[in-house]
Order: sequence, then structure tokens, then C-alpha cells
Amino acid sequence: MVDMSPQRIGSGADEIAVEITPGKGPPILWLGGFRSDMTGSKALRLAQWGAEKGRKVVRFDYRGHGASSGTFEDFVLSDWLADAEMVMGRFCDEAPVAVGSSMGGWIGLLLAKACLARGRPLAGLVLIAPAADFTERLMLPRLPEAARKTLAEEGRVDIPSNYDAPYTVTARLFEDGRQHLLYTDDMIDVGCPVHILQGVEDDAVPYGHTLELVERLAHDDVVLTLVKDGDHRLSREADLARLIAAVEGLV
Repeated sequence: MVDMSPQRIGSGADEIAVEITPGKGPPILWLGGFRSDMTGSKALRLAQWGAEKGRKVVRFDYRGHGASSGTFEDFVLSDWLADAEMVMGRFCDEAPVAVGSSMGGWIGLLLAKACLARGRPLAGLVLIAPAADFTERLMLPRLPEAARKTLAEEGRVDIPSNYDAPYTVTARLFEDGRQHLLYTDDMIDVGCPVHILQGVEDDAVPYGHTLELVERLAHDDVVLTLVKDGDHRLSREADLARLIAAVEGLV
């Protein structure tokens, strides 16, 4: 049984919900995906593993997500990166292993670069179908012409989802994303070991996108696990076992 210890930091529309699984050693920092929350199967399995192993696991919802405050479309990547930095600073008393899923992979890479620049690198990165630069390279090219026109004229547009109800994205989301692009650099230096899990059948983040990321990562300490029949969620029992193995390999 996972010991849920909900906490809230900030106030009003800037309140962030955090769940802590108590433990020792380098903490695990969960970074969720776009429009996801900390109650998903991967996040909960990490918390369960932490409780069983006595390892601290820190989970939270970005603003506009899950149990945190605010409306989703009012926030952008810069806000969610700031949330990750705040939670890490408040609850990780030593360098964590950051586990980022989809958009959380992009945030994890940006967080790792920022920590390295401050001379305090992360202990490691586990990335699940990392959607680095997804606004520019994955989402925008897939928008129909009519949706692009609406986005340009009205500053927002509703788009369908393969996993949930339609949702609203804003022009500001794409504009902000351009300030954080990683694939524009020949090499991406994160200063820590990386293990990536990627489904070959992923229709949201194609595995070729992840192969390009591997080529750009500056150091040799990078492991890529391709799951031939895996989709974007990678939440089957075998996938969850791979996730725990990847985390254990870094801690």
C-alpha cells in the first residue's frame, strides 16, 4: 500500500499538489505528461515501488493539471518547468533521478540542463516516450490547415485526442515552446546517465523522434530500450516492470 501524503504549495491559481512517498537515498522525481496527472499507472507504480524499497518518490501535478490549481490552457511549458524546479527544490534534499513521461521527458531534459549549468547535475534521467520539442515537431505539423487558421486568428483552437476528450491549445503554448527547443542544438548535454523507454508502435511520439534524441545526447551513458509492440502509454504490466528496472539501474 502506498502511503499518500498530499501537500499543497503556492496559493490560488498557482497552487501545486504534491504527493510524497517517504524514503531515503536519491529521490525519484516524477514528471508527468501533457494533460496527465500523478495518479496514472506509471506514477502510482513508482510510488508503490518506493514504499516497498524505502525510497523517496516525489510526484506532483503541474498547474492546470490534476489536483493542482488553475485552468490548463492558461499555462505553458515555461510554467510547468518552473513547477518542476520548485517541487524539486522544496522536496528533493539531494540530486534526484527524474522520471519523465512524454512531455515530462522534455521537461526532464530541460531540468537536467539547468541543473548541470548550476553545477548540480541530476543523479539520472529515465525518459518514457520523451516528447522533446513536441509543440513544434509533433503537434503543429499535425494540425489541419483549418485549425492552424483558427489558432492564428483566435489565439486558441480545440483539437481532438486519441486518449481523451478534445482539448484547447493556445498560440502562446507554441510561442513559448519555441523558447525551449532542444533539437536545434547539435548536442544536448544533460550531465547524467539516461535510460529511455520507447514503444515502436507509438503514434504520438514516433520512435524515430527518440532515435534522433539519442544521437544528440552528448555522452555515451545512454541506454535505449525499444519495445517492439509498445504504444505511447507503455503502461502494461511488462512495461511497468521495465520502468522499475530502468529506475533501479540508475539508483
